Amino acid sequence: MTADRDPERGSKRAAIIDAAIDRFGSDGYEHTKWADVAADVGVGPTALYHYFESKQHCLFVIMDQALVELGSRFEDLTHGNPDHVGALRAVLADCFDVSDHEALRNRVLVAEQGLLAHPCASPREEEARQLARLHTREIERAWTLFLVAADESQAIEVENPRLTARAILGIYNSIWVWFRPHGRMDLDRITAFFTASILAILELEPEPFEEAA
Repeated sequence: MTADRDPERGSKRAAIIDAAIDRFGSDGYEHTKWADVAADVGVGPTALYHYFESKQHCLFVIMDQALVELGSRFEDLTHGNPDHVGALRAVLADCFDVSDHEALRNRVLVAEQGLLAHPCASPREEEARQLARLHTREIERAWTLFLVAADESQAIEVENPRLTARAILGIYNSIWVWFRPHGRMDLDRITAFFTASILAILELEPEPFEEAA
């Protein structure tokens, strides 16, 4: 039975990924010991190598999974939707609707982007790295094409879709460098400020907040 078809193996692999996200996101990738991840999952350090070739291999898999999920959610909210402004607002709302665990994963994704630039000697690590790089480019391309379509429909005026896409992604990604779950600034306040900032780039007004009943 392959790893993909073995429910127990798949469940353990997912548990390792979740533990690694929590460790990498809280303590930092460089400061996390591979043995600490093993202890969090309740296995011996050598058992991790049945699932991942190294700590870096696990990191690249985490990054790629996050990128695939983000790309899929963007596609679901924008594909075939003629209301480009409404789709944009839905995407922004979705981007900020994250759990504490997802916030840590976003932090890992942003903080360790630089490692994707360096080729790996290990074939498995290199494959995971290349996939993460590919999906990074695909997200930027999806945003660019969305903005091109929005401009062509005259829903949103965009002078340079590619640079605008990079600006939006840069603003969003910058949040996860410093945001901490349960920190001094709550995510609702951050969401309101940065959503308004992104909409301002596109000369769109933020939606008014509704008073709680």
